[in-house]
Amino acid sequence: MKNSPHYSDSELSSLGFKQVGQRCLISRKASFYGIERIVLGDHVRIDDFCVLSAGAKGIEIGNFVHIAVFSSLIGAQKITLCNYANISSRVSIYSSSDDYSGEYMTNPMVPAEYTNVKHGPVYISEHCIIGSGAVVLPDVTIYQGGAVGALSLVTKDVNAFTVVAGTPAKKIKDRKKNLLSLQKQLEQQ
Repeated sequence: MKNSPHYSDSELSSLGFKQVGQRCLISRKASFYGIERIVLGDHVRIDDFCVLSAGAKGIEIGNFVHIAVFSSLIGAQKITLCNYANISSRVSIYSSSDDYSGEYMTNPMVPAEYTNVKHGPVYISEHCIIGSGAVVLPDVTIYQGGAVGALSLVTKDVNAFTVVAGTPAKKIKDRKKNLLSLQKQLEQQ
């Protein structure tokens, strides 16, 4: 099915992912680095021009997860997207970040002894949504049902069922929990 915009199940199996679930829709135009450290759950959709670059700790994607066009997940530490997470277009999630202070050099082509790269895991819990153009930095957990507004910069943890927005992201309001009963209905089908 080379004319399909998505890889077939057999093609996905042969690409070298650490694990691939069922019913995944992975664009042929997405790019994967460290693919042997990437886990895809069931019902995962990754759209065109996404970049997943798994460092030593890998990337783990749960079930019913969507990563929209032009998004990127990059860094040396682990990045986890739990079940029902939704990553909107142009979102950047980093588990590594350069030191911008000017005290050190930056970029991956400079030897490590001249840089001061910060590494830390990123954990996106169940039912989280990250709005278009948002950036999530290392050492951040977005707890269950957390929502990040478009164009936000997330530098700190986001509480469960909280909506945050801005640069840096701050609490805007609480988020409703109706989606939990919808999850139960879906899983009983």
